[in-house]
Amino acid sequence: MNGADLVASEPLHTSRLQEFDYGQPGLYFITICTHDRHPMFGEVCGTGMRKSRIGEAAESAWLAIPGHFPDVRLDEFCVMPDHVHGLLEITSPSVPNVGTPVGTQNFASLRRDSKRMVDGNQFGPQSRNIASIVRGYKIGVTKIVRGIDPSFRWQARYWDRVVRDLDERDRIRSYIRENAETWWKRTRKSSGHT
Repeated sequence: MNGADLVASEPLHTSRLQEFDYGQPGLYFITICTHDRHPMFGEVCGTGMRKSRIGEAAESAWLAIPGHFPDVRLDEFCVMPDHVHGLLEITSPSVPNVGTPVGTQNFASLRRDSKRMVDGNQFGPQSRNIASIVRGYKIGVTKIVRGIDPSFRWQARYWDRVVRDLDERDRIRSYIRENAETWWKRTRKSSGHT
């Protein structure tokens, strides 16, 4: 067995909480990157972002999410050159009338209802959870963007964080709002500008 075989046979590491239902009501912070972090979405100019047509498509598709997932409410969002950040809230349980997910208003509890078992899956159908929302978003952007740049690709995975309280939500909102300015300052500093 060579090194490539060993790596391919090992299970993929996940940052997801293994005992958490990502379809339950709560607030989630999502980051999705382009393949190899290619700057396909535009460029940061000062404190703002000059979006390319691909960046505009990424923003438009994000804003369309509630049209495809009526139980989702959008919060803060930004497009950066090689990724998007967004806060989204699932407002209703992914499986109506099957148990009551343990949660706090507007935020996701890290506990789950252990009695909730539907279709052989402890978290119910997987069509209305964070993974399906992100998958739908990526597909929507890709369909639009392939007409602009056929080489466009996403990074295979995405990053998420379950938002646990109001302070965390506010910090994440600030981070998203200030992301372009922070990027600009970091880029200028690393290139010798002050």
